[in-house]
Amino acid sequence: MNRLLDPKTIAEATRLVRAGRLAESTALLQRMMRGAAAPSTAPGHRDDVAGNRTGRQPPVIDGEFRTSAETEGPARLGVELRPAETATSSDPAAKARLAAGRLRGLLDRIKRRPQRRVHEPMQPPPVATPDVVPAGGRFIEAVYGNAAGRRAYKLYIPGGYHGQAIPLVVMLHGCTQSPDDFAAGTRMNVIAEAETCLVAYPAQDSNANPAKCWNWFRPGDQRRDEGEPSLIAGITRQIMRDYAVDPGRIYVGGLSAGAAAAAVMGVAYPDLFAAIGVHSGLACGAARDVSSAFAAMRQGQSSLPPTYSDIAAAAGLAAGLAAGLAPTVPTIVFHGDCDTTVHPCNGDHVIAHAKGTTSAQTKVHRGGVPGGHAYTRTLHIDASGRTILEQWEIHGSGHAWSGGSPAGSYTDPRGPDATREMLRFFLEHQIPGPVTQ
Repeated sequence: MNRLLDPKTIAEATRLVRAGRLAESTALLQRMMRGAAAPSTAPGHRDDVAGNRTGRQPPVIDGEFRTSAETEGPARLGVELRPAETATSSDPAAKARLAAGRLRGLLDRIKRRPQRRVHEPMQPPPVATPDVVPAGGRFIEAVYGNAAGRRAYKLYIPGGYHGQAIPLVVMLHGCTQSPDDFAAGTRMNVIAEAETCLVAYPAQDSNANPAKCWNWFRPGDQRRDEGEPSLIAGITRQIMRDYAVDPGRIYVGGLSAGAAAAAVMGVAYPDLFAAIGVHSGLACGAARDVSSAFAAMRQGQSSLPPTYSDIAAAAGLAAGLAAGLAPTVPTIVFHGDCDTTVHPCNGDHVIAHAKGTTSAQTKVHRGGVPGGHAYTRTLHIDASGRTILEQWEIHGSGHAWSGGSPAGSYTDPRGPDATREMLRFFLEHQIPGPVTQ
C-alpha cells in the first residue's frame, strides 16, 4: 500500500503529535510525502538527509520543544484529530487522506505559533555581559564563505593578545542557540581570557536548518572539504590568516548537535585540530539520515554501522598520516546520565570511536561538586603516559552544559565545570610541526 494512504502510518504520526514529539511527526510526514511527489532538481536546492536533491529544509534533529499547542491541546487550535479509521467515508484511501489533511493542518498551525526551548531565556543575553565579554576582551563579528555557502561567526579576542601566537578554540553551538547565547552559557570567553586564547563561534544559518542545528547527520555534511565541515575548517583557517594563531594548538568543541559536528571535524581534520570536546553529542557516523539519527539519539546503538563518514575518515586519516600524526585525536567527552534528548550511551560510542585500536590504560576517578552533581571521570592513558581520552559521566544531569551559567540556554550550574576542564584538556595537547593549510 502507498505509505501516503496507509492509515497505520497516519495514526502513528497523530500519536507523535499528541505526545508532543512534533519533529518526529513532521519527519514521518515528510517521508510519506516522498512517495507522492518527485523531488525538485532545480539548481541551488540543498541535499536532503538522504542525499537527494530537494528544496525541502533539513528537519530538526536535536532538542526537546514545547509549544503552546502542547498545553492547549488540538481542540484549542480548532483542529480535531481522529485516527483514520474513524473518518466518515467507507473508502480506506479517502479516510487516510482525510486524516492526513487534518494532521497537516495541525502541524501548519503549530509551526505558525511561537515556539520556545525549555530553559531558554525569552531574550538573548546582552553582548556586554561579563559572561560574554570579560573586561579587556573584544567580541567581533565576521563572515566566511566558500562553494558550500556562507556562515557568520563571532571571535573573542582576549585582552592579553598583542600579536603573539596563541591557541584557538572553535565552539559549535546547539540547536536554536547563537554565538552570544553559547558564549554566555559556557563562559568559555571568561576562561579563555585567563588563559589568553582566541575563541571562535561559527553561527549556523537558519536557511541551512530551520532550528539552526548543525546538520551532523547528513552524509554531505560529514565529509572533509565538503558542506559544513569545509565551512567550519574555512573559518578556522581564515582566523589563522588574520591573527597570530599557534598552528599546533587549535581545538574544536560543541554541545549536542554542535558536539556531533565537532566529532565530525575531529575525524575529517585530524591535521588541523589538536583535540576535540564533545558535550552531550554523538560520534561521527552515528547517523546517515533522519531515521538513524533519531535511533541514535533516543536509544543509542550497540555498534557504529558503516556510513558515509567513512569517506571523511579515510580523507582525514590520509591527511593525518601525511602530517606524521597518531591516528587517535585526543578527545574529552561530557554527558549527563539523565539526558533524555541524546542517550547517554552515545558518550561511550564517542570514546570507542576515537580510541579505535589504540592501546591505553584506563583509570577511573569518582568525585562530586559540593551541593551539585557527582561524577565518574575515566582517563585513557597511552604508553607514553599521556591522557589521550577523557570521559566525564555526570550523575543526575540532563541535556545541558555542565557547570554553565544560567545567562545562557541549556546549562546546568550544578557542575562540574565542563568549560574549565575542556580547556584544560585542550591545552595539554598540541600538534607537533606544521599544520596543513
